[in-house]
Amino acid sequence: MNLDDRWTTILEELRAAGRYRRLDAPRGLDLSSNDYLGHGRKPPPDCKLPGSGLSSRLVHGQHPTWDKVESELAGWHACEAALVFTSGYVANEGLLATILEPGDFVASDELNHASIVDGIRLGRAEKFIFRHNDLEHLKHGLLAARQRQSAGRQLFVVTESLFGMDGDLTPLAEIVEICQRFQAHLIVDEAHATGCFGPEGAGRIAEAGLRQHVLATVHTGGKALGVAGAYVCGSPRLRELLINRCRHFIYTTALPAALSDWWLHALARTRADDDGRRRLHEVAGHFRRELARHGVDAAGTGYIVPIVVGADAEATAAAARLQALGFDIRAIRPPSVPAGTARLRVSIHADHDMDVLTLAAAAIAHVLTPTPLSIS
Repeated sequence: MNLDDRWTTILEELRAAGRYRRLDAPRGLDLSSNDYLGHGRKPPPDCKLPGSGLSSRLVHGQHPTWDKVESELAGWHACEAALVFTSGYVANEGLLATILEPGDFVASDELNHASIVDGIRLGRAEKFIFRHNDLEHLKHGLLAARQRQSAGRQLFVVTESLFGMDGDLTPLAEIVEICQRFQAHLIVDEAHATGCFGPEGAGRIAEAGLRQHVLATVHTGGKALGVAGAYVCGSPRLRELLINRCRHFIYTTALPAALSDWWLHALARTRADDDGRRRLHEVAGHFRRELARHGVDAAGTGYIVPIVVGADAEATAAAARLQALGFDIRAIRPPSVPAGTARLRVSIHADHDMDVLTLAAAAIAHVLTPTPLSIS
């Protein structure tokens, strides 16, 4: 049984049991939502759309405007379907908890986000953690899993396209080739790449032309798009399965319909902002060159700039000194990063002034070394 057959069987069983769900917009007198004081039906000033309906989308929280948003998102990513969730954490955890089953095998990069870790845990599949971006280690795990293959067992690989704490890029084409060799399904978290890579900012999967080789991608609105929520891209069957089986979708109060206009505006603005994407990579390169000029090592390659300090206390002290100098740079410590790798994480933005970034690089060098502060 392949994966699509598995999902078809699940959905047919739900239909037979009278438990199949679909998204229907509210109609008639609301006697189902949790809008106890009636405030949810009163939109904010200058907004023509209602609030959330104070229930899940399957009860009273569905609004046709979300169908429009999801259609626009699917078109942007050149996929067949998309489904909006309340956050990236919920989307990752819910997706994995829904599609993984105890007899399956899942290989996960050791630096994957906590939401991926928790989703795999909930899915109860056999887990293999491969060393960060180590393709030989990934192949080793998949080979061992394939040798133990049994009927109905599905293999999955989960990674991020741009790692949010290390700022490095995943070799996506190579991972796709490995997944094809071992007949494994690939899931990619594009949270930090969405809006910043690829045609119209559609992400690194789109940039590499790999959409047809990926089972699902996860994207957040709360980063480059600047809007609350997240979404999963994949097939119509996957969307149907999530609506019917994903507890993180079924039991969550819907995002307010009023946010959908924000989403549509953010999507149009992001797709059109080629100048912003160009400048983002340009100013990030400038900042990294300035750090190197001062002898400061920074991991990664792009606009997420981690400067590993090591000890938690040292990273915290360095961040405090930078904040006192007027630079809001934060220390990232375990468990967000491995023990002994506490760091300063600098996030570059397209609208940062290069002269200010030059000062910031000099300030970082100053707080990390005993040398006098110099901006020449």
